[in-house]
Amino acid sequence: MDNLRALKKIIERDTRYPLEAYLFVLEALLHTRRMFKQKSHASGRELLEGIKDLALSRYGSMAKIVFEYWGIKETRDFGNIVFNMVNENLLSKTTDDKLSDFEKVFDFEDVFEKGYKIDVDDPRRHERH
Repeated sequence: MDNLRALKKIIERDTRYPLEAYLFVLEALLHTRRMFKQKSHASGRELLEGIKDLALSRYGSMAKIVFEYWGIKETRDFGNIVFNMVNENLLSKTTDDKLSDFEKVFDFEDVFEKGYKIDVDDPRRHERH
């Protein structure tokens, strides 16, 4: 079964999160591996760091709003997405990995609103998209 079909199967079974949320998590996993210079496995905490970094660089101060639109209100929601993909054999886990690794790791308001700062020296800030 190809990955897109497997994702659609997950979404039919668990309607809490749209396809975009799953695709973002998969992209964030690749981003996390680059961040931590890993070839394979990333822990839940590491993945959440990658998610945070990618979200801030991609969505900036809108990250929390984007996640809420996708039904993601807390870090555990990312764990739900990951474990849905694990259960469908799209991702693998170690015996140490558990859903609780994603529990209350950071607060979205603190990270994506209160802690958000615009980098005025970032050349991407001046590019047109």
